[in-house]
Order: sequence, then structure tokens, then C-alpha cells
Amino acid sequence: MQIEIFSNDLEKFIQSLEKSTIAKILRTIDLLEKFGYDLKLPHSKKITKNLFELRIRGKQEIRIFYAFHKSQIVLLHGFVKKSQKTPQKEIQIALDFIKHLD
Repeated sequence: MQIEIFSNDLEKFIQSLEKSTIAKILRTIDLLEKFGYDLKLPHSKKITKNLFELRIRGKQEIRIFYAFHKSQIVLLHGFVKKSQKTPQKEIQIALDFIKHLD
């Protein structure tokens, strides 16, 4: 499946991270591109009906929300995870982006 990045903010966020973390993100995105809907834990987790998160583990815990839209995967929003539970504020940002996909 083809991968699309929703906003420049997400690209800037990824580029601001450590090189080793960027490498893990790119590897996980490659897995997503290859396996699509079939990518499961520990790499991907379903958040809502049409919102998923890429889970990048390591020194920095990174989450990148994505959605399947038409015949592609759209990376919506990313953040550094600092607590056990995913903040509702971060989920809401991604859900707002989904509304603007069409």
C-alpha cells in the first residue's frame, strides 16, 4: 500500500528526533507499507474504528497515528509518548485530521 504523510508538521517532528529513532520509524513504516491491514502488535494497534497507531519502542517511545483512506495509508500525527496511557488530546488531533481527508 502507498503511504502518504498528511502534514509537514509530522515530517518536521520525525526529522527532529534522534537518528536511531528515525531509523526505527522508517523501518516500522516500511513494515506498514508491506503488510497494511495485517500489521499488528507490537508494531501497530487499533485505537478507534478507523484510527491506528504505529508503535516505535526504544529510548524514545514514539507513536504515529495513521488511517486507511481509499487505497493508501495516511500518516496523520506523531508524538513522544511520556505516560502509560495515550493522551486523549493526541488522539483528538488525529481524529480531527481524519475529518479533513476527503
